[in-house]
Amino acid sequence: VQLQASGGGLVQAGGSLRLSCAASGRSFNNYALAWFRQAPGKERDFVASINRVRKTGYADSVKGRFTISRDNAEKAVYLQMNSLEPEDTAVYYCAAGPYGSSWSLDRDSQYTYWGQGTLVTVSS
Repeated sequence: VQLQASGGGLVQAGGSLRLSCAASGRSFNNYALAWFRQAPGKERDFVASINRVRKTGYADSVKGRFTISRDNAEKAVYLQMNSLEPEDTAVYYCAAGPYGSSWSLDRDSQYTYWGQGTLVTVSS
């Protein structure tokens, strides 16, 4: 599976962005999918996940502002980000893993495939 993330950019605080991640390969429908992010000088952190039956999970810092979704026909996963804050500035990575039926998917060790990252910069 190969993942290609896109949609990052520069946005003012309070604005919105939609990240996309296109996948290639088989069995996309069964994968767990997620977004992680890494801010400058910090470790990579979990942002949101969605399993094969579309159960979603979010980091506390983004609940109510971000929405993860998947389109199995298009082999894509999306992250709609609203009410962006300067603290959301980071490189965002999409990830796919085999634990599609799991309900807790917030650890990066659960994911086998990673996209190259897309930079989101939120100005104050």
